[in-house]
Amino acid sequence: MTTAALPLFPAAVAGSDTPRPRWERPALAGLLIATAALLLWNLDASGYANSFYSAAVQAGSESWKAFFFGSSDAGNSITVDKPPAALWPMMLSVRLFGLGSWQILVPQALMGVATTGVLYAAVRRQFGPGAALLSGAAFALTPVAALMFRFNNPDALLTLLLTVTVYCLLRALEGAHTRWLVWAGVAVGFAFLTKTLQAFVILPPLAVLYAVCAPTGLRRRLGQLLLAGGAMVVAGGWWVAVVELWPASSRPYIGGSQNNSFLELTLGYNGLGRINGNETGSVGGGAGGPGGAGGGRWGESGIDRLFAGNIGGQISWLLPAALVLLVAGLVITWRARRATDSVDGMARAAFLAWGGSLLITAVVFSYMQGIFHEYYTVALAPFVAALVGMGTAVLWEERGSTPAAVTLSGTLALTAIWSYVLLGRATGYLPWLRWAVLVGGLLAAVALPFAGRAGRRMLRATAGLGVAAALAGPFAYCMTTVSTGHTGSIVTAGPAVAGGRGGPGGMAGGPGGFGEMRPGGQNGAPGGRDGAGTRPGGGQQFGGALPPGVLPPGQGQGQGQGQAGMPGADGRGAEGPGGFPGGMAGGPGGAGGLLNGARVGAEAKAALTADADAYTWAAAAIGSQNAASYQLASGVPVMPIGGFNGSDPSPTLSQFKEYVRDGKIHWFIGQAGTTAGGGEDGGRRGGGGPGGPGGGTSTEIENWVKATFKESAVGGATFYDLTTPTA
Repeated sequence: MTTAALPLFPAAVAGSDTPRPRWERPALAGLLIATAALLLWNLDASGYANSFYSAAVQAGSESWKAFFFGSSDAGNSITVDKPPAALWPMMLSVRLFGLGSWQILVPQALMGVATTGVLYAAVRRQFGPGAALLSGAAFALTPVAALMFRFNNPDALLTLLLTVTVYCLLRALEGAHTRWLVWAGVAVGFAFLTKTLQAFVILPPLAVLYAVCAPTGLRRRLGQLLLAGGAMVVAGGWWVAVVELWPASSRPYIGGSQNNSFLELTLGYNGLGRINGNETGSVGGGAGGPGGAGGGRWGESGIDRLFAGNIGGQISWLLPAALVLLVAGLVITWRARRATDSVDGMARAAFLAWGGSLLITAVVFSYMQGIFHEYYTVALAPFVAALVGMGTAVLWEERGSTPAAVTLSGTLALTAIWSYVLLGRATGYLPWLRWAVLVGGLLAAVALPFAGRAGRRMLRATAGLGVAAALAGPFAYCMTTVSTGHTGSIVTAGPAVAGGRGGPGGMAGGPGGFGEMRPGGQNGAPGGRDGAGTRPGGGQQFGGALPPGVLPPGQGQGQGQGQAGMPGADGRGAEGPGGFPGGMAGGPGGAGGLLNGARVGAEAKAALTADADAYTWAAAAIGSQNAASYQLASGVPVMPIGGFNGSDPSPTLSQFKEYVRDGKIHWFIGQAGTTAGGGEDGGRRGGGGPGGPGGGTSTEIENWVKATFKESAVGGATFYDLTTPTA
């Protein structure tokens, strides 16, 4: 790499001691402020977002036991199906400031700002502030990042910790620093407590990189790796050890497992089951079944999965460029020595670290046979963004050579063409932008090799046009994302895209209506269906076959019209249109009861809160999303029978009878409810019991309740008073 001063990218730096240009600090501040503004603007439009996790946050804000275990309810009947680390920041926020949309989601947004800052710091050390700013902007404008750092799923914290891991690894490589390598292990350990085995996906390339390239002896390298591994085990294993040693009778059931074991959950449903499709108790019920070549029930798998349908618009805008720039960066820096005590050596190590993390994660996502959602791809965002910034900086330095100039121009042209393709997948979405991106990107690509001859101003203008063309598409998707609310278990960024894949039977496309809430749509029109299977309101659609046991929705979750319910002054959420508590969308028609919340009216809330202090659980309901709706609306514990899918054996029928006999549960909420259109005769839920994937224990409990207690209609829902048997 050359070291000549650059118009856009200062010379590569070998550490933090390099003097900073005067414009760097204001530029960094601007980047972080803009990222915060993007992630915080209109944040409460999503209400409680994923009510499954919001209910656990509410429970943990009231019970320290629920806080520690990540329980779905303050009565500590069952945990969420993940370890609780991602919930802890939100629980603390709600403990301090009360329950509400902002209190839950602001910590997630701040994690997005922190990820941008860590990424900037990592890239700057070897490639300068210009490359770091480009990486930070590319990350902040990744549509799936704009979605997930405004949502309450665990992926936000996971992405931050993975970025911290790579940063610490690179700091350790600079001088074989044991301390930094141990910190990398700690970050991976906490990432495990966030989303279990996904935290370990990037370990193989990073461990091999350190073992081969660290500037010290082999014995010391291996010893350092062992220390880092020990730190990882301690950071991630202490909670697991406590849970496994805690008497099962006095702790909540481990949600998502079939044997009340966190290790089973980790290795099965949340671990190897995601790879091979054997996910006992999941919504899909195991591997196989329809869904395309090698894709099982969760969409087709294959090398092009990340570029196809709806997934492409989440993450792949700069993915082709990142892959090209990875190869180019390795070619340019490969002449460096093995040791990383030189500028070129550390630059090469950075390409290997970010590139290895990208490739192994992309391969796992592309070929996993189990549950796969589009938003998982947020884990790729920092890797893609880092490679784009680093690769652009390296090629810019070498632009005097024909191969580098041609590669840089070709990468820009490829990005413009791919953005044109992605923008065309959303019918009627900003057609002018599609052509502007294509024309502007191709013009910049053609002019770039010759612009330097016309002077520095022309060179800067051409480069600026190229960057604008590359980022315009994802920027538009981001603005669409932050302008609308997103609720439920399956959410996507950007506008509706027909023909997507990656969810049950292939997401987004086909006439089946199942969408996230997007008030008003792109054009403010009601979110109805059209012949193409998309919604003007932007709802994501099911196409193809649903997983076994999940009934076809009678109506989509997307409301399209009006605004989501906003948290009320009491912090528990006012009703939105049709009686949605706290911004929850989705009636119980079909799959809505499994993947989103139910409607809760004033009459139901009054019944739940009456004498609630006399019971451990004010009510019990099949499926966590169903129970979460009532818990968030009323602020009192509601037992989720069967966990998320309604298929966990918690509680057993005998345990449930004992709870009822001891007077611990007041109500059982039946599965019949309102339709998404506001009627009171909707179909059964897909969230457990006879309508769910597992049946079993949930079915037994429901049948016993129906046979033993009198049914009554409460606010459009079916309630059974468990204190008053029919006999």
